[in-house]
Amino acid sequence: MANQFPHDPIVPFRGSGKEKKEQVAEMFDRIAPAYDQINRVLSARVDVGWRKKAIRSLQKDNPRYLLDVATGTGDMAIMAARMLKPDRIEGIDISQNMLDFGIKKIEKEGLNNIIHLQKGDSETINFPDNSFDAIMVAFGVRNFADLEKGLGEMHRVLKPGGRLMVLEFSKPRRRAIKGIYNLYMGIVAPQVAKWFRQNKEAYQYLHESSNAFPDRQLFTDILKKLGYIETGFQPLTFGICCIYSGRKPI
Repeated sequence: MANQFPHDPIVPFRGSGKEKKEQVAEMFDRIAPAYDQINRVLSARVDVGWRKKAIRSLQKDNPRYLLDVATGTGDMAIMAARMLKPDRIEGIDISQNMLDFGIKKIEKEGLNNIIHLQKGDSETINFPDNSFDAIMVAFGVRNFADLEKGLGEMHRVLKPGGRLMVLEFSKPRRRAIKGIYNLYMGIVAPQVAKWFRQNKEAYQYLHESSNAFPDRQLFTDILKKLGYIETGFQPLTFGICCIYSGRKPI
C-alpha cells in the first residue's frame, strides 16, 4: 500500500462523506464553465508562461506520443500540440464537464486529429505498459487521492527512456513572498471565485492542498522511490510553482 501524504486526505467539501476522488470530480464539474477565465484572472496570465516553459522542457526529447494527465479543459494539450508538434496527445480527466469544455476548444483549434480527450483516472490509467514518449501533468498531482499510486501508474505507461513533467504549485521560501502568497491564496482567490459565482470552497481547497503538498526535494524523493531517474525541479516566479521532471530508466 502506498504511503499517505499530508495533502492526500484534504478534500474540497468537508463533511460530504464522499471519497476524495468523487469530491474532486464534483468540484471541477461545478467550476468548469468559468475555470479558464478564473485562472487567467487569478494569475494575471502568469500561468500561461508557466505552462509554456514546462512544455518547452520536453522539446529536447521530441516526444511523438504524449499523455496529459488531469487535462481539464485541454490547455496543456493544446499548447503542447502547437509547440511540440507530436503525432498524438491523449488527455484524461475525472471531470466530464471539464472534458466537454476541452473538446469544444480542441474542435475550435482544429486539433481533433491530434488531441483525444477521454474520462480517465490517474490511479488506474487505461493504457498499456510502455505506451508514451512523455507524460505531463499541470496542477493535477495534488488532487490525487493516492499520490504514489498515480505517479506509479504514470511510470508504468511511460516508455523506457520516457520523461514525466509535472507543473505544480509550491511554497515560496522567502518570508515576504510567502506571506503575500498565503494572504492571496487564502483570502483573495476564494473571494474572486465568489465574484465569478463559482464554488468558493474549490479555491480554499486549492490553498490548503498546495500548502500540504510535498514540494521540491520531497517530491523528487518520491519520484526516485518509485523508480524515476534524472529527477529535478525548477522553481518559477519566486517559488510559487515548480516544474518537476523524471525519466523512466531504459
